[in-house]
Amino acid sequence: MLDDAVETRSAPKSLLRSPSFVRLWTGTMASGVATWALPFILGLAVLDRSLTAVGLGVLLATRTVGFLAAVPVGGVLADRYSRRQTVLWSGLMAALAAPVMAMSLDRSLLLAAAAAAVMGAGQGACRPAFQALTAEVVAEPQRQQANAAITLAVRVTTLVAPTLTVLLAAVVATPVLLWGIGALWLAAALIPPAGAGSFVPSGTRPRILAEFVDGVREARRHPWFLAGLAALTAVITTGYSATFVVLPMVSRDRYDNEAVLAAAMTTYTIGALVGAVIIARWRPRAQGWSALVGLGLYGFAPLSLLLPVHPGVIIAAYVVAGIGIELFNVPWFTATQREIEPAKLARVSSLDFLLSYGLAPVGLALIAPAIDQFGATVVLAVCTVVCFAAPAAAALVPSSRGFTTPR
Repeated sequence: MLDDAVETRSAPKSLLRSPSFVRLWTGTMASGVATWALPFILGLAVLDRSLTAVGLGVLLATRTVGFLAAVPVGGVLADRYSRRQTVLWSGLMAALAAPVMAMSLDRSLLLAAAAAAVMGAGQGACRPAFQALTAEVVAEPQRQQANAAITLAVRVTTLVAPTLTVLLAAVVATPVLLWGIGALWLAAALIPPAGAGSFVPSGTRPRILAEFVDGVREARRHPWFLAGLAALTAVITTGYSATFVVLPMVSRDRYDNEAVLAAAMTTYTIGALVGAVIIARWRPRAQGWSALVGLGLYGFAPLSLLLPVHPGVIIAAYVVAGIGIELFNVPWFTATQREIEPAKLARVSSLDFLLSYGLAPVGLALIAPAIDQFGATVVLAVCTVVCFAAPAAAALVPSSRGFTTPR
């Protein structure tokens, strides 16, 4: 029965003793904090009347467009040239766009929207490059620990940063905070270490679209990847989007205050922190199945909103959902870095981000009309079923048991 037992191995030499990883960790965290902080700071701009609610929607929409346009291009460029160069130029793009947005926020919405699009493009281009750079900097036995350390840092920051941002907003103006976003992107561009460099020989290269399609072919060679990506996309597009739309309504209408909303979002992040700590050292035998179970735990979030339960049940459900999402994310990133051909890793990672997180705004846009048409109960019930069923269906793919491709 030992083959089916959960194996917990002692951690290798601490990654924090590696200067290269510390630089990678710092740069990745800086980009993650800058990405998270921008919508929050723009929301503060609405409160101080330097930006209208319509302007906020325009800036967030153009940032998303820039992100979606740049993700596949960034993946191709990171594989074609170097992951480090792609991180550098994408970070510099975002860093230069931040002061432009700061200076144009209350003067020209068109210029601010252009800056938001450029910032989104920098964010989109750096995501697959950072993913591939991690595989170059960190040896395979330590990558799960590395991915957990990176996500742990980002989760801690998102937990404490709202309070710090509000405190800063009390003493400095919103444009100054946007300059701070630029400084974070500058750090993300300059701090990470060099990797192994380009895999593509010099000479004539195919067009960007052809290279991206080649990355799609590589993804198709890994059935576990396609199944897991489909499950992740389904959970984010339905459950993630539904809970973000319905949770404020439930907090207001069922419990007559915003306390449930604030508590659920905070405890979700706390749960993700717990999940990252667990998965940093836990090595289950059937790693893929364990990760898909973690992904399926997100179904408890819409389920708790569906039922007239005590507020504590909703908060507990969000803790479980937060734990589960990291029990999936870290093994998922680690398996992608291990199994995908190194020369095509950035392109496959860009496909991952494009379909999973890129489709989240589509889900958010469709959920509200669906609730108006069918009611919140029906929408939440469907989303709950999808969140449980999609990972279960992915687990039926034989190679999903360990997130490994048969050789």
